[in-house]
Amino acid sequence: MVVAYDEKLAERIEALLLPRRKYPAKKMFGGIAYFLKGNLCVGIYKDKLIVRLDPTTMFDLLKKPHTHPFDITGRPMRGWIMVEPAGLKRSASLKFWIQQALSYVSKLPKK
Repeated sequence: MVVAYDEKLAERIEALLLPRRKYPAKKMFGGIAYFLKGNLCVGIYKDKLIVRLDPTTMFDLLKKPHTHPFDITGRPMRGWIMVEPAGLKRSASLKFWIQQALSYVSKLPKK
């Protein structure tokens, strides 16, 4: 059976997003997305982490290794980046990116 997204990465994300009921997951765009207060926060597209960020800090964070704009349609999404698997090997790296997303999304109004 072919899996559309990296399930091991999903397990690692879920271990950091506790309590789980606060971060519901939904399968979408061929991957899985995690929400906070109804706002998409982080997700997985194939084997890459999708991170929602403050659009004003996005470009500084894109200078980090193994990152690029989130673009699966030919139109990059502002305020979103993708992190390649090489940038997620260490637990501290994954935690950093999730914290960046949580910091921004926690300030957004509830949907």
